[in-house]
Parts: sequence; C-alpha cells; structure tokens
Amino acid sequence: MLLGVPKEIKDNEFRVGMTPATVFELTHHGHQVLVEKDAGAGSGLSDEEYRSAGASIVDTADTIFARADMVVKVKEPQAAERKMLRPGQILFTYLHLAPDLPQTENLIKGGASASPTKP
Repeated sequence: MLLGVPKEIKDNEFRVGMTPATVFELTHHGHQVLVEKDAGAGSGLSDEEYRSAGASIVDTADTIFARADMVVKVKEPQAAERKMLRPGQILFTYLHLAPDLPQTENLIKGGASASPTKP
C-alpha cells in the first residue's frame, strides 16, 4: 500500500500524522510512504529522519493526494484538501463531523473512505 503524509495546514496545528518510527515499520513490512517536505518540522522531525526511515519526500500535498492509497493526517481535512480526495482512497484522521456540515458533504462527494471519530 502507498501511504501519504501531508503537512498539516490547519491554523496552529504543528503535529504530523506519522513519525519516522512508524514509517520504518510500514516500509519494513513492504509498504511505501510519501511524506510532504517539512511535514514533521513543527514536531521537530526532519525530512532526513523520514528518508532514513524509508520514506520518499515529495514537494507538495497535491502529490500525496494524487498518489497515495491512504492519506494519514492529524486533523480533519481542510476545504482545499477535501477537494483532492478521490474515490477509493482511504482517509485516516480524526473527524468531528457533527458541527461541520460542509466537511461532511465534501467527504461524501469525494468518495474516499472516511469514518468519524467515536466519542
């Protein structure tokens, strides 16, 4: 499976969806991982750490969303990201859909597999 980790774009969100240790485990088991350039910078993780763990670094989130079978994020996808989701793609993140009808509608329209967080 090809997994992708875009840089978080939500205001004041500095975490990253996957650490280099997770990348190492996934690549060790035969998966491929794409990480957007500087995605881990806000968490003190460098592109070189991701490369050393087996990830490929890509320049843009567009590449992640276009190529990845599964997109791994920390926060809900922002409007620009939701437009890039496609049928058959898996979105792995926390979703709080009840207060955000536009997000819910965009996710349904995009056709990606995404499940809301359970309380």
